[in-house]
Amino acid sequence: METDDSLNPRNTDATISASQTQSALDEDVRNQTQADICSDQEEPSERMGQVRISPQEQEAIKADDDVGNSTATVKVLLMPEGHMMTVAFMIGLTTEDLKNHFANELRVPSDVIQLTLNGNSAEDHQTLMNLGVQPHATVQFELSSLDPENYPIKPVKPQQECNMPDVITVKVQTDADTYQDVVVEIERTTRKNPFLGGYRHKVTKTEYHHAGVQTVARKRPDRGVEMFSRDTQTVQVKNQAQQCTITTSTQMTKPGCFISNMKDKLITPGRYVTADEYHSKRLNAVIIIQSHTRRWLAKRLTTQLRLNKELRLAWMEKEERRKEEEKQERIRAEYHRRMNPEKKEDFALLYNALENWRKEQAEHINATLCGAERKDALCALLEQETQFIASIESHRIVAGERSQEKAVQAFLNKCAAPKQWQTSDGKMTQMDTPHTIRARELRDLYGSIILSCLSQEERLDVLLTLKHTVKEHDCKLTREMVELIDRETDLLMRGVKESNLEGLRKRIATLFLQYIKNPTFNPQVSKLLRVPQDPEQLRKNVNFCRGCSKFLPSSEFSLTVNTRMVGLCHHCKELDNEARQREDISYYKTILEHLRKEESELKPDAKIPYLLQEQDLRYLVDVVWGARCALSGCSNLNDLLMVRWDRCCEWSPWNCILLDKDKAAAHLKLDIIEKTYATVFICDIKHKHALAQKHFSQIPVMAEYLHDVNSQPVAHSHLLVTKPITIGTK
Repeated sequence: METDDSLNPRNTDATISASQTQSALDEDVRNQTQADICSDQEEPSERMGQVRISPQEQEAIKADDDVGNSTATVKVLLMPEGHMMTVAFMIGLTTEDLKNHFANELRVPSDVIQLTLNGNSAEDHQTLMNLGVQPHATVQFELSSLDPENYPIKPVKPQQECNMPDVITVKVQTDADTYQDVVVEIERTTRKNPFLGGYRHKVTKTEYHHAGVQTVARKRPDRGVEMFSRDTQTVQVKNQAQQCTITTSTQMTKPGCFISNMKDKLITPGRYVTADEYHSKRLNAVIIIQSHTRRWLAKRLTTQLRLNKELRLAWMEKEERRKEEEKQERIRAEYHRRMNPEKKEDFALLYNALENWRKEQAEHINATLCGAERKDALCALLEQETQFIASIESHRIVAGERSQEKAVQAFLNKCAAPKQWQTSDGKMTQMDTPHTIRARELRDLYGSIILSCLSQEERLDVLLTLKHTVKEHDCKLTREMVELIDRETDLLMRGVKESNLEGLRKRIATLFLQYIKNPTFNPQVSKLLRVPQDPEQLRKNVNFCRGCSKFLPSSEFSLTVNTRMVGLCHHCKELDNEARQREDISYYKTILEHLRKEESELKPDAKIPYLLQEQDLRYLVDVVWGARCALSGCSNLNDLLMVRWDRCCEWSPWNCILLDKDKAAAHLKLDIIEKTYATVFICDIKHKHALAQKHFSQIPVMAEYLHDVNSQPVAHSHLLVTKPITIGTK
């Protein structure tokens, strides 16, 4: 008999029962089992799962018609407990049958069981034969639960203190040359058998018990009569003499025989150890082990805390460095904006800085001087302010020229861009039309005209191409362009310097750009013109500016959500701001852009953040929240953000809070606000929400998003911080 593990049943009671043997082979199986146990004693280090197949067995397997009915030893390792279960299973059955078997054994649903073989999940329709399991071989699966919280995997049977397998394979000889493999299941019992002796292997130190502890005790036949005699209270004792295989004797000193005592040892009995002393010694040993274990656990805990502290300090240092870098980058960007202004926000920043400088100088003059000296200093301050304004405006002119060139080039590129759309497979398809091809030709020709590094021959070639292009249409504009082209050609032939031709060339480029913007000559440009070609549409979208007394399209006016009538256009408002207030609203624009970005990620269909403009957010920040962080009181607008008060609800002026970046990140992680903030603080926030709701309730477009505060009951009993003390009289 070959087993898949070494027998080590020191304190384990096990009973071997042949579950698949025939009744006629019971005695042969028992004899063969005893013979194989003896062979296991000679080879106790045999590894689990090694099955030796003789040539006779191979011939028997090949001769078997139904291989699917052959059995194999299936071992299942229960994860994550690590318990092992073994069962004999036919290799023709599927893994679904194996799941149903263990579902009944473990008392869990079969659909939450997952079997894994060599790191790969086994599918339900696969059989053991398809997984490569040979007949009478051993295979090991890993069993885990897909829902460990509700259906944990725990062994139903108690784990015995032994390493004996649950199934072994026994080779039984039925005829002279015929052998049959029989699968034998090991049945575990919970009874306590007496120790009737045994022996220990000298090499492996494995202890083996006699057969008396591995077999079921013989039950006496029940006679059906209750007896109270001496026969029922005594045991039958049988005496039997035994003789050792080797006769031994001891030689003693006697008259005529001397035995030397040179090698004798004198043995002195030691001190008798009582049970209390023994248990006290064991207790002291346990205390020492526990103290060392606790010391090791404490050292491990302190090491982990120290590591966490180092990681925390490193993270804090990294955050401080990042914040400092962001601050320096913001300062550099602001300095670059002041030195090289390009956009309207840059010039608003310059005028804001100029106004702050003027106020500081005026306060210093008013505080230190008086009389004629004060008037003289104020006049000098006014003259210096005038010089600064002239310098800013000169930068504006240069920036306007650069932006004009970029705008013209972007306009031409947009006209010449081919039409594109996304197909069903996700790819972008582009298509050129006759209009886009015409716009691309005009764009390339305009780029050649404005080049200043062409030779005389190349310039003449470009002028000739331009002349043929504009002569396709006969009108006043084209005739003027042809006349200017002939004039430049004549001057080039006369050898006039290029510096004297700059004005003429600029005039030709301007007229040709006007030619390109005409939908008659360039049909593609009709969709990009700011002034619509339809007069009816023009009347609907035109408003009158009271500042410059011009009729302008509605896109030239900035309308807030509570605007009742159209006021000044963008240009007039910028001019009025630069002349009087000189305020910089780029901070509020940055806060609004961040708010829209965050809300678009949390709720793509959010509408309220896009209804607000910079002026509305400025009122919310300055008036309602006082331009300060609600928690730390920070007043630096570069570090402030507008986030949700209750992160589960959509952002609105009555569901927001103004915090700095660190506080905002921590606030958005809160689950229950009432348990985090104090009651007085929550009341203050609710008051600010009521103020914001009162202001924005006047806006008709936001009326549908408002919630009736009066319909929501407010419990004021728990908001009382202090109560009056009443003194009773007797």
